[in-house]
Order: sequence, then C-alpha cells, then structure tokens
Amino acid sequence: MSPEEAEASMFEAAAANNADGVREALAQGADIEARGEGGRTPLVTATKANAVAAASALIEAGADVNAKDDMQDSAFLYAGAAGLDEILALTVDHGADVRSTNRFGGTALIPASEHGYGETVRTLIRAGVPVNHVNDPGWTALQEAVVYGDGSSRYVDVVGQLLDAGADPTIRDNRGRTALENAQRRGQSDVVALLTLR
Repeated sequence: MSPEEAEASMFEAAAANNADGVREALAQGADIEARGEGGRTPLVTATKANAVAAASALIEAGADVNAKDDMQDSAFLYAGAAGLDEILALTVDHGADVRSTNRFGGTALIPASEHGYGETVRTLIRAGVPVNHVNDPGWTALQEAVVYGDGSSRYVDVVGQLLDAGADPTIRDNRGRTALENAQRRGQSDVVALLTLR
C-alpha cells in the first residue's frame, strides 16, 4: 500500500468508526495529521462522525486534539459544541487546549451551554474552560444558556452549574442586557428564580 493509499484508507476508517482500519493505515505509513476534505485531520473527521472507537485509536496513537480544520473546529471544540461526551473526555485527557476558541471566538463551553448539554458543561467546567469568556457576538456561556435556551430543567441545570463555577450574572450582552433581564424577557421563571438568588 502506498502512503497515499494508506492516507485515503485512514480517512475512510476514521469516518466509518473502524479502529482496526485506522491502526492498519497508520502501520502502513499514513500521516496521522494528514489533511482531507475541509482541512480536516483524521481525528476531526472521526469526531464529526461521532466515531468514538476510531477517535480513540487516533488519540492513543498521538493525534493532535487541538488541530483545527478550515471551519476552526478541533476535535475538542467540536466534541464540546456537539455534546459528544466520550470523545470530549478523551481530548481533555490528552492535552486539549481548554482556552481555544472556535470561528465565533467562543470557547467550547459557550455552544455546550447554548444547547443545554449538562454533562458536557460539567466536563468543560471541570477541565478549566473559562466561564466568563465573551465570544465575538458578545455572549458568555451564561447568556447563551438563557437567550438560546427554553428555561426547561436542563437549562436550569446548566445555569446553576455556570453560576456555581463563577459565571458573572452582571455581564451584559451586546444590547446591554444581563442574563436576568433576558430570562425575564423570555419568561423563564425557573431561571429567573435561580439568577435572582445570585
């Protein structure tokens, strides 16, 4: 198998969650940091397919968990944003840059909070992702949990976690509103109650 064939085989195995295929391609000389469609590495390819076994094989073989594709997604950032907790934990355990930012200038914690991924938020907070980082559109993780959330129990959980981790409820968005003001505007009574206590 030529290096080019090994590389193609590795991308195919990564997308198909074929860990043995990944290992075989690497043994045949495939570059673990090769770039494919969209500038994706095999690890980013595996992550975007939620191919846990393939991602694990690549990470164990030394793949860079911080390498970004053309959309500025790394395995760590994408796993955090998409709530892919198994891959996220692997990236954190293997040197993820918890301060890295995506194409919106935000940390992984911001989209995780936006989507109400409670376990993902827990992992990211524990890993040390800054809770008060403001992204390019002017949002913190707390603000996104309110503005894009629906006030349901999973968002109450996320808001509570963020506040317990030191999220600052007085930070205003780009329209000058606090998280409490946004929660009041959106009729999120349980979130309002939580924020009022802080």
